[in-house]
Amino acid sequence: MYAYEFKPQAIRDLKKLPKVIQRRIIKKLDFYASCKNPLSFADKLIHFEIGSYRFRIDDYRVIFDVEDERMIILTFGHRKEIYK
Repeated sequence: MYAYEFKPQAIRDLKKLPKVIQRRIIKKLDFYASCKNPLSFADKLIHFEIGSYRFRIDDYRVIFDVEDERMIILTFGHRKEIYK
């Protein structure tokens, strides 16, 4: 089982999103963290400037790194804006 923690930037980004989207993202992160291998749901990013992996949750992306068995959530954003 994995744990996840938020970087300060991720908390700021999450607070900017609508409450419905915030709840959906947290619920999905809880699901991923409870899985034996959450990286099976993630895509590895080609350019590592913003992070190593991403989850796709509807039209939003969660960018994160992995350290031991912790997912370090770096940022959230809409798919059109997150990679700019």
